[in-house]
Parts: sequence; structure tokens; C-alpha cells
Amino acid sequence: MGRVNKPIGYWIKRLDAALEVHLDRTLARLKLSRRQWQTLNVLAEEPLSPEDLDSVLSPFWDGDTRRRETELAALVGRGLIIMVDDRISLSELGHVKHMEAQRLVEDSRRDISMGIGLDEYAMAVSVLERMTLNAERLAR
Repeated sequence: MGRVNKPIGYWIKRLDAALEVHLDRTLARLKLSRRQWQTLNVLAEEPLSPEDLDSVLSPFWDGDTRRRETELAALVGRGLIIMVDDRISLSELGHVKHMEAQRLVEDSRRDISMGIGLDEYAMAVSVLERMTLNAERLAR
């Protein structure tokens, strides 16, 4: 069976595993994990309640509450996230770290999507989004 005949789930799992390794290595320069980066990136848009943050990031935790708590505790311990008015927010240091990480992640995304046009990328994301929504609807 050739590479083209592999099911989409095979490629999604392989891509996710490769992204995890690549982004963890890239972000290690800033002493961040991929999940810590995702947390900083979400909070860079706006402060969120703990429940809303958990909801937005739930696909990345895979139900592993222990890992979530460990990753969030590390961000708190480093002074990158703080509680303000019952919402989790980036601290000043968190904003600086987010900007540094953003540059590294953008470089990584460019490298990972090398040879893929913007239209191809947009189409792939659109297809995956629709398949995900269909699968989630059918799983209920």
C-alpha cells in the first residue's frame, strides 16, 4: 500500500506527533512546551476564565488533567500568567515571552508548510475542520 492510500487518520496522527516533537524542540529555547505556548497564544488574545481557557485548550490536553495542571503551574511559577478579576491573563513577562515564541513558531510554520501554497493550506484546514465537526456530531 503506497503513501497516498494511507487513511487521513494515519497522516493526522503522524503530523501531530511530528509537530509535537518539532515545536517542543523549537520552544525549548525559551523553556516552553508546545502546550504552554498554546496557552500563552490563547491568552494573548484576551484574558479568560479558567473554565473558558480549559474549554478552548481541551483538544490539546486529551483529557489529561494532571498534565494540564502541571503545564499551567509552570506558567504561573515562572510569572508568565496571572489571575486578574477571576480571569487568567498574561503578565508583562508573559507578553514578552509570547512575542519571542511567536517569532519562533512563525518560522517553524513557514518551514513545515514549505512547498504548500496558501490556497492549499486553507483548503486542508477547511476540510479537516468539516471532517472534525462531522465526526464530533456523529460521536454524540
